[in-house]
Amino acid sequence: MSRIGKLPIQIPSGVTVTVSDDHVVTVKGPKGTLAQSVNNQMGLEIKDGIMHVTRPNDLKQFRAMHGLYRALIHNMVVGVTTGFTKNLELVGVGYRAQADNPSQLTINIGFSHPVVVKAPENVTFATPTPNKITVSGIDKQVVGEIAAEIRAIRKPEPYHGKGIRYENEVVRHKEGKAGKK
Repeated sequence: MSRIGKLPIQIPSGVTVTVSDDHVVTVKGPKGTLAQSVNNQMGLEIKDGIMHVTRPNDLKQFRAMHGLYRALIHNMVVGVTTGFTKNLELVGVGYRAQADNPSQLTINIGFSHPVVVKAPENVTFATPTPNKITVSGIDKQVVGEIAAEIRAIRKPEPYHGKGIRYENEVVRHKEGKAGKK
């Protein structure tokens, strides 16, 4: 039995989870609505504010899907109640970011032009300080993808550590030419 798949999903008050006939799970909460298509052979049971995901048999494909769908549905429930955030730091002289509005971010990162990043639906940007960026939203996958795209603009380089990195990310430093002897 899957260790993740067998865990129950607690549905808090204020959140409604519905399963349509074509196995689309829709989660509505105070922050928004998310939907996810589920394999029609997987079992979905909602009873007394608790949801269980079951698999039809122990074939390898169903064992793989069991934990996956449970995790996806759980992330949807967490997303519509509390949401997800990713924090990024800009390290370098003159590197700064500014959230023009919650859906647009302007980054000065050492290029000859500022880089403008537009947020998709249900994702917002914030800049608590000029060298910190906060990406937040209700869909964990989209928040992580946008944060990775922002980091890819200028990855942290190993010699000086300059660039965009995740909060608490450790960048291994290389010694450089002077260190060879």
